[in-house]
Amino acid sequence: MNGNYVTIDGIPVKIENEKNLLELIRKAGVKMPTFCYHSELSVYGACRMCMVENERGQLEASCSTPPRPGMSVKTNTERLRKYRKMILELLLANHCRDCTTCDNNGKCKLQDLADRFHIKGVRFPNTATKPIVDDSSLCIIKDTSKCILCGDCVRMCNEVQNVGAIDFARRGSKMKISTAFDVPLNESPCVGCGQCSAVCPTGALVVRNDTAKVWRALEDENLKVSVQIAPAVRVAIGRELRVREGENAMGKIVAALRRIGFDEIYDTSVGADLTVLEETEEFLDRLERGEKLPLFTSCCPAWVNYCEKKHPELLPNVSTCRSPMQMFAAVLKEANKTESKKLFHVAVMPCTAKKYEAQRPEFVSGGVPNVDAVITTQELIRMIKEAGVIFDELEPEAVDMPFGTVSGAGVIFGVTGGVTEAVLRRVTSDKSRAALISLANAGARGSEGIKEFEVPYSGRMLKIAVVSGLGNAERIIKRIEAGEHFDLVEVMACPGGCVCGAGQPFVPTEQRHNRAKGLYNTDRVSSIRRSEDNPLMITLYEGILKGKVHELLHVDYVGKGEH
Repeated sequence: MNGNYVTIDGIPVKIENEKNLLELIRKAGVKMPTFCYHSELSVYGACRMCMVENERGQLEASCSTPPRPGMSVKTNTERLRKYRKMILELLLANHCRDCTTCDNNGKCKLQDLADRFHIKGVRFPNTATKPIVDDSSLCIIKDTSKCILCGDCVRMCNEVQNVGAIDFARRGSKMKISTAFDVPLNESPCVGCGQCSAVCPTGALVVRNDTAKVWRALEDENLKVSVQIAPAVRVAIGRELRVREGENAMGKIVAALRRIGFDEIYDTSVGADLTVLEETEEFLDRLERGEKLPLFTSCCPAWVNYCEKKHPELLPNVSTCRSPMQMFAAVLKEANKTESKKLFHVAVMPCTAKKYEAQRPEFVSGGVPNVDAVITTQELIRMIKEAGVIFDELEPEAVDMPFGTVSGAGVIFGVTGGVTEAVLRRVTSDKSRAALISLANAGARGSEGIKEFEVPYSGRMLKIAVVSGLGNAERIIKRIEAGEHFDLVEVMACPGGCVCGAGQPFVPTEQRHNRAKGLYNTDRVSSIRRSEDNPLMITLYEGILKGKVHELLHVDYVGKGEH
């Protein structure tokens, strides 16, 4: 066929701005096998699984080949099948095969493709090394023996996150992914964001599993075990539990946690409402005095750690507000001071860096952390499955009182731009429905890594930046250092915000909008849309928080974070 078409397996497919042949093949409905390809990362072309056969009988890597009008390729010839099976056998010959005891069992791409291509035996001797585990980080576990050198983690850490904690080391058969000078992860520049584990196709990088600690607490009759659930968890947990992606499953999560044995169940959105009120006051105070601007948000622990390690000069600009998790935990521990049973508090988070935040000395009192254990969405899914709870058949249940009232503003904290929009709802003097719609369209929403916009306030225009991904944060920082002015900068370490946190079930870039949409839909049907309209806030400020606002809700970050 003439024109702007490529013939794929005999079917003409129109070229429409696809940057490589792989994207065009996927558009044609063919699921090409890959290890090293992610649309948001640079093309590496290391795994060679995506090879196609062109009209001249030559093999080309579809990930690095631009589509050319008139070309014709085949994706599934006998030659290609043999080629792919050979690659898989060679990888398996140098790989740990204890799949049933691997943390990535059932989610491993190597395991997946070995099954897809019917690998029933490996003709080569197994040269896999014994497990080489680095468990020094509070956030992720690294096992070099399970690495297939696809480079996904290296490109994510360097290109997207600008952290540079890991890279290729040595050459030839001795090549490996390593920190500089082979130091443990907790001594490297790692900020605990966990995005390396999110893109790792095998079990070489996985989220640290802290569920054993939680199970022990649930069995201890001398403890009262409470749990808080972050906003982003409710729209991601369904991916692996037969609930539609992006659907608000909060009611089912509460029901599942009750069956598992938790005594009290709460929504972290309460802490988010407190954060909105405190951060807004701080922001307006800085605006009035014209000092320490821009104000950087402080909800994301990986961003705070990045700032401490790479830009300590910016720490005075980081909000003194604790994260919603820490605000709510402090309030809850204060409320339980006179209880006879000791409180063990668990946080279910979309984020791996929250594991580190929970252990920071700033949030430990008398040797006891405000949050005793942090588990990610992935870990909660494991607990639900282990307990035998049939999640999709549960009837939704409500969170417990007296902390059972939340606003839509607190819920949207889980998506990039949500913190900014929630603060602007508080800042604006116009509290009408039309104003809410106007703020929704102001520029904070969307999946772009950097969003900039201006909003009017008290006779002036506020210049705001919303950033997700630490590499994008670095770009904004460079512009600020060059003299550009911003009043407020929201930073989330994970691209797309908490809905795409490393502790969540992994979702391809093109599907992330479903999770954001789920949170915005929840906000839209909330009877309370602004944090200041939440009656629980008045009760807290006149009760538990009276005279203790700074002590319980604020923190001064000093020095460098360690992992």
